[in-house]
Amino acid sequence: MAVTNLRFNQVTPGLDRADVASRYQATIEMARFADKNGFDMVTLEEHHGAENGWSPSPLSTAGAIFGATERIGVIISALLAPLYDPIRLAEDIAVLDNISGGRLSIVAGLGYRPEEYAGIGKDWKRRGKIQDEVLDTLLKAWTGEPFEYNGETVRVTPRPFTDPHPMVMVGGTAKASVRRAVRFRLPFFAAAPLPELEQYYYELAAEEGFEGGFAMLPPATTKMIYCTEDPDKAWAEYGKYFLHEAETYAGWQTPDIESVMESSAHSVDALREEGIYACLTPDECVTLAKSAGLTDALILHPLCGGLPIDAGWASLQLFSDKVMPHNKPE
Repeated sequence: MAVTNLRFNQVTPGLDRADVASRYQATIEMARFADKNGFDMVTLEEHHGAENGWSPSPLSTAGAIFGATERIGVIISALLAPLYDPIRLAEDIAVLDNISGGRLSIVAGLGYRPEEYAGIGKDWKRRGKIQDEVLDTLLKAWTGEPFEYNGETVRVTPRPFTDPHPMVMVGGTAKASVRRAVRFRLPFFAAAPLPELEQYYYELAAEEGFEGGFAMLPPATTKMIYCTEDPDKAWAEYGKYFLHEAETYAGWQTPDIESVMESSAHSVDALREEGIYACLTPDECVTLAKSAGLTDALILHPLCGGLPIDAGWASLQLFSDKVMPHNKPE
């Protein structure tokens, strides 16, 4: 049985205002559909200043999703924690955790685009130190007790619904991120399949006497799925949208960044061959589900790269009708 996950980032090439609004509205409606039809999770992301509007406000989007759903979880992967005022972030996450009844998970990441820090007036060179300050503040704030912050005694209320606090994982692909996770007694979430970091996490946790933590790695092969009865036709019609997202994301990467989603393709044919984006039949999705491990996910990306909304709905409905009935515990 595989975890079923819908990924959204509201990418809208050209940023037509009506199209942008339609994509946010479709995100909420698709999340509502997924909630009613047994999907497990919605994944949101964060970027700023992107020419295609790539997901600058995942907390707001999560709140809208929680208001439209009853059981599905939302994970923000990743929330760029150093870009926020720590006290306001603690309040916002606490409120979302209460609204959702504990359905929010956060991967706290540093990001990899200096221009995002510059645009919000944050010092890129201090990002690690700022991350430490944010995490320390969040964990103190969520106790509901007074604590010292910037020379003042402050208190954050209400406390989160989740005890002792919402699921927060430290994201990254470097040993410094692993050390940060262990230092704050938090789980670690890697953006790439790096077993050496997983091993380092558990070794360091043992040395520090930290029990109960965990490290999560993505599968070596991660696919963004478009479910269709005719993959060739889907690639011909929609490959340009998948390629738009892949090239946008690749354009942000630097040699020191590792990501399971990084593509080197510059044509639709090359992208199809690469396998990160996949147009699969329902039977192929069922096969993937049956071979999935406990932490593997079937990830649908129904609005990928500006994909027409009706095409996204077609994929989602087909998957729900013909794949979900087979993705159950035996």
